Amino acid sequence: MSQISRETTEQILAATDIVDVIGSYIEVKRTGPAYKALCPFHSEKTPSFNINQARQFFHCFGCGKSGDAITFVREYENLTFADAVKKLGARAGIAVVEEAPDPKEDRARRQRGRLLDLHREVARYLHEMLFTREATHARDYLKSRGFGKDMAVNWQVGWMPENPETFLSWARTQNFKRGEWIEAGIFVEKDRGGIYVRFRDRLMFPIRNEHGDVIAFTARQLRHDPNSGKYINSPETALFKKSKVLFALDRARKSILTEQAVLICEGQLDAISCHEQGITHVIATGGTAFTPDHAKLLRRYAKKALLCFDADKAGIEATEKAFRVLAAEGLPVRVVRMPAGEDPDSFMQKHGAEAFREVLGNAVDFFDFKIDRASAAGLLADPQQRLEFAKECTSLLSLIPDAVIREGMIQHVGTRLKAGTIELRDAVFRTARAAKNKPPPIDRNAAPQPEKIEGMPIDSTVSYLCGLALHSGAAQEWLAEQFEPIHEAAEFLEGVPLLEEILSARPDPTSHVSVNAFIASLSEPQRLALTSDPTFHDDPPENAVTAAEEALAEIGAKALHQRGAAIDARLNQPGLQPGEINRLLNETKLVAELLKGVRQRFVFSDRFAPKPKPPFKPFPRKTH
Repeated sequence: MSQISRETTEQILAATDIVDVIGSYIEVKRTGPAYKALCPFHSEKTPSFNINQARQFFHCFGCGKSGDAITFVREYENLTFADAVKKLGARAGIAVVEEAPDPKEDRARRQRGRLLDLHREVARYLHEMLFTREATHARDYLKSRGFGKDMAVNWQVGWMPENPETFLSWARTQNFKRGEWIEAGIFVEKDRGGIYVRFRDRLMFPIRNEHGDVIAFTARQLRHDPNSGKYINSPETALFKKSKVLFALDRARKSILTEQAVLICEGQLDAISCHEQGITHVIATGGTAFTPDHAKLLRRYAKKALLCFDADKAGIEATEKAFRVLAAEGLPVRVVRMPAGEDPDSFMQKHGAEAFREVLGNAVDFFDFKIDRASAAGLLADPQQRLEFAKECTSLLSLIPDAVIREGMIQHVGTRLKAGTIELRDAVFRTARAAKNKPPPIDRNAAPQPEKIEGMPIDSTVSYLCGLALHSGAAQEWLAEQFEPIHEAAEFLEGVPLLEEILSARPDPTSHVSVNAFIASLSEPQRLALTSDPTFHDDPPENAVTAAEEALAEIGAKALHQRGAAIDARLNQPGLQPGEINRLLNETKLVAELLKGVRQRFVFSDRFAPKPKPPFKPFPRKTH
């Protein structure tokens, strides 16, 4: 875990409002004293994601995700703890200094930082090259597509020189190693040694992540070369995973939240044209297949999707594939019907932005689009053909996760196809059930999934006491005096060391900053164990000390029962000597006496001696 001081974390959390932070990523609505949202970490129709502004804490009752502002940014952006703290620190204007960073984490972060720096400098250089005399033909191409200097500057469009030595000469002046250029995909290593520049005489469009950092490039051919594609992208790198990146999402996400919809195009120039014409809720797949990761990314911002792909065979197939992944994520899909041979860019050049807005307004539901095409192609001429087509729709209808929406669409499709709704519903149900029981296909090219971290094992009563100690000053003070009975229970109950850590650190329960900073300092298994307990998110009872006394008595009883079970197991072992048997029987009697004391709500500081004990010593307090 990254070594950022607890004081720094507290300072950042004190300057941060979790509602503002989460609201900058997803749509948040106030409902009484609380705030709610659709959870960005799992698919849902009814908001179960709750934000407690008083505690500066979020919790999803659907998937169990919970934490403070640091946790949200960390989970949402897939950042390390240190990077999430730094991001919030930058937002609050607070510098973050790591005292002793973890070597592995620090190395990965520095590598990522170097690659981001390299891409930023390359984008800047190539953009400057676009306005040189040698790039006249590149600018002429942009003009032929209706783009001027403003667009080129706005999108930082660049030009890669035709002579690779021009770029190589510039690259040698930069403070980057040969391996970094290769790792970034700008240089390619030859089989027999040496390197060459991947791109030559191409328009260069920077690809950015959703936060605006340049992470790759799309290169557009300017002169016909049968040995190379019209468009080529950077290869996948530590920064760029094409299945997880959507072109222009960094610019579009605010508009997508406002429109509650996303318009998905194929080409980068289509997306750029839309943005330049003021249609800003647009992203592009950039010529790559639409993936489940893309759909999960869009579900964070959009409530529905509009597909605007080419009207040719490849575009129709891409539309259906995109529907499959979007529908599985619970996003309703409508299709924009473009004239044959047109894309958004070419259509707006001929007819203008307002005409394109009309086309968008006339988008139809995916199934209406599919049925209309089949009807126009003469595929629904007789009942047998309609039956075959209905079977084709069955697998698509089964992908809709919302039962109410799925039922409505089954009836709509059944009516349009003049098919029996009952039979169609049964077929959809069977298909959905079969798909659920079928193991997912193995993607051998997929990156290995990170090992899922589980919460550490913790007894439910111990977890309850942890929550009391963090949320009630009186309960914390009383528990801090119960060192011996708590410590002695650690041998028999899981999670007691975490309770001891809380009582040693003594975060201030009246300060959400102090509590959240302490939770952030825990290991991930410890944090998950705490926050996954539903009682952790409740306010403490009015008489928290009484509740703590009762819970500690229950812990004592549980520990004694565990001790008694261990003795019984030992007595059942063969070959015990008579002296050992007598000792164990006496111990059993002592455990029984102690259990009587617990039932009378006496808390004993010694494990087995029912004799009076001196006052309990308090937990030693940690110093920071």
